[in-house]
Amino acid sequence: MNRNQPGGITGRLAHVLVNYSTKVRPGDLVVIQCDPVALPMVEALTEAVLEAGGHPHWHARSDAVEEIIAERGNADQLSFISPLDAHMMETADVRISLWAETNTRALAGIDASRQAARVQSRKPSMDTLIRRMIEGDLRWVGALYPTPAAAQDAQMSLRQFQDLVYRSGKLFSADPVAEWTRARDEQQRLCDFLQTKKSIRYFVPPHTDSAGREHDGVDLTIDTDGGTWINCAGENNFPDGEVFVGPQGAEGHVNYTYPAIHDGRAVEGVRLEFKDGRVVDATATRDEAFLHAMLDQDDGARNIAEAAIGTNRDLTRFTGHTLLDEKIGGTFHVAVGAGYPDAGNHSVSALHWDMVCDLRPDDTTGRPGGVIEADGEVFWKEGLFVGS
Repeated sequence: MNRNQPGGITGRLAHVLVNYSTKVRPGDLVVIQCDPVALPMVEALTEAVLEAGGHPHWHARSDAVEEIIAERGNADQLSFISPLDAHMMETADVRISLWAETNTRALAGIDASRQAARVQSRKPSMDTLIRRMIEGDLRWVGALYPTPAAAQDAQMSLRQFQDLVYRSGKLFSADPVAEWTRARDEQQRLCDFLQTKKSIRYFVPPHTDSAGREHDGVDLTIDTDGGTWINCAGENNFPDGEVFVGPQGAEGHVNYTYPAIHDGRAVEGVRLEFKDGRVVDATATRDEAFLHAMLDQDDGARNIAEAAIGTNRDLTRFTGHTLLDEKIGGTFHVAVGAGYPDAGNHSVSALHWDMVCDLRPDDTTGRPGGVIEADGEVFWKEGLFVGS
């Protein structure tokens, strides 16, 4: 069987991204952005876009090229925005971005200040992306294409990692679009429930881990009054599975379970303390200097930007790829930096950093399970919705 045909897995994924996630229409200019390693997916997407009547354009990007610019560029070159890229961002009807890293740590050796400058250079493009999406002028989806590099980060073979990604994308079902439609309906009921509440609280009690170390757990209260809960079911991320809100404020602290991944750097043992919706204290057990460099790159980087709950039960373990990890059923994530205006958060920053915390109990490490409360009522406990 030709892997790019509708019966092959890349063809099935292309069908979902083109016909469900972005709903390509006749005449649409569709930009497909990815590393050349994902060429089989580019071919499948090209076929699907043509079948839908759109005009496909492959915009190649490269981790290796980005590394050269980040390492060797002068100040002007680090902040340069290609007018060609800016034109595509302003004129494309659809953007399909594929995360297909050949080396997930390509930028790990770059000086933190230079990485911050590159992050800042991407801000105008991100502003345009968000503005056009909110205005309805642009449909966008970011999808994960499994590569050996990502599989190694997950400590899996490529075959195992592909199985995880495609299964969590419901691509092995008879009708993936129908499955995502059902997931969206289920998540909408959760959004409707949370929309009636004014606050949520993430809580894990203080505890001693299996190595005898003391932890002060998680106790973070998010003001959601005035925010809008957003249902994420495959339209903008793929795989997907979360609900999130634009916080109006935050008080308390969170110890993130998993390393916080950003631009090829894995910052471990992150603890953030929030007051009046801003990070007032940030520590890490590894690469703390990089954490501070990212949080201090502009005035908005320390603002809370997003509070979310992962709902995808086909994702059960940490992989090192935030797109997957933030969707794990039984986790939550709180992001800092740029907010999403449609969710009710208007923080402005070049940074948007999702950090993931597991609320499921783990006997091997001694971590107890946690709860999520809405207006003081527990509705989620140890990875499961109360009553489910």
